[in-house]
Amino acid sequence: MIYCFDIGGSYISLGTASTDVMVTGGVTRVGRVPTPTHDPAAFVQALADLIAQAPGPADAPAALALAGGIDPDTGLASCANIPCLTGRPLVADLAAALRRPVVVANDAACFVLAEATVGAARGHGVVFGIILGTGVGGGLVVDGHLVRGAGGIAGEWGHGPVVKQVAGDPPLTLLRLACGCGHRGCVDTVGGARGLERLHRAVHGVTLDSQALTAAWAAGDPAATRTLDIYVDLVADPLAVVVNAIGPGLVPVGGGLSSDAALVSALDRAVRARILRRTAGPLLVPTVLGGAAGLVGAAILGAEWLERNRVSRGMGA
Repeated sequence: MIYCFDIGGSYISLGTASTDVMVTGGVTRVGRVPTPTHDPAAFVQALADLIAQAPGPADAPAALALAGGIDPDTGLASCANIPCLTGRPLVADLAAALRRPVVVANDAACFVLAEATVGAARGHGVVFGIILGTGVGGGLVVDGHLVRGAGGIAGEWGHGPVVKQVAGDPPLTLLRLACGCGHRGCVDTVGGARGLERLHRAVHGVTLDSQALTAAWAAGDPAATRTLDIYVDLVADPLAVVVNAIGPGLVPVGGGLSSDAALVSALDRAVRARILRRTAGPLLVPTVLGGAAGLVGAAILGAEWLERNRVSRGMGA
C-alpha cells in the first residue's frame, strides 16, 4: 500500500494505491484539506489526519508530490507557497512524525513521471513535461526514471532570464518583468495563467482573467488575439531551446491552461516550427491524466521506493 499526497499551496489531497499503479495508474482518492502554510505542526497534523481516514500498514510509505523542492545535498525544503516548510529537513521531519517512510518530489516532476509511465507519453524514452498553471513548471523522465538533477533541480524551464523583449507580429517591445525567483524575464512571469493576465495588462492596460482571455481569443477578439500571439511567441522560443537540448519524444502539458486544446495546439505548432526535428504529428499534447496526475505520479514514486527496498532486502530479484 502507498499513501500518495498532492500538496499545493491551497490544498492537500490524499490517495492510496498499490504497486500496480505503475501499470494501471489507479489511485483511490481519500480526501482533501486546506494546506496549513504557516504552521509546520498543523501541516504535519493535516497529513496524519488524512492518513487516519484510510488505515493501512504502519510501514506503508507516504509519497508526496510537493509544490516545491528538496535539496538532495542538504535535505532542506524550499516551498514558496508553503513557507512553513522552507529551510526544514522535510523528509526526516515527516518520517519521524508520521512513523513511516517518506519520499518527496516536485509536483511538476510527479506530473511528468505519471504521464511518462501511464499517461500521454507512455512508451517514450525521453519525456519532458510542462505545467502551465498558475505559474510554469516542468520535469524530465528518461527511460522511465525521474531526473532530479544537481541541487534537485531539473526541467525547471520556467526560471532564468530567457524571455525576449520583442515579440508578436507586428513586434512589440516589452519590459522584462521581475520574477519571484529573483531574476527578470523568466518564462514564469508570462507563461502561466497569472503571467498571461499580466501580459494582457501590459499590452492593453486592461485586466482580464485567463479564462476570459482564452475565451475571447477563441471568439476572435482582436485584443485577446494580439495578447495570445505575443504569448505564444514568448513561450515557444525557450521551450524550443529545451526540446532541441534534450530531445523528448513527447511533451505532455498540464496545468489549468492545458485544458484549452487550441492554446496547446498553437504552442505545439510554434515550437515545432522552431526546432531541428521534423515531425508530422504533435509534439506538445494535453495531459490525459488531468488533475489526477500529481497523485498518480506520487504513487509511482512510492511504488518505486517499495521496489528498491524489496530488492535491497533480498525479497526478490
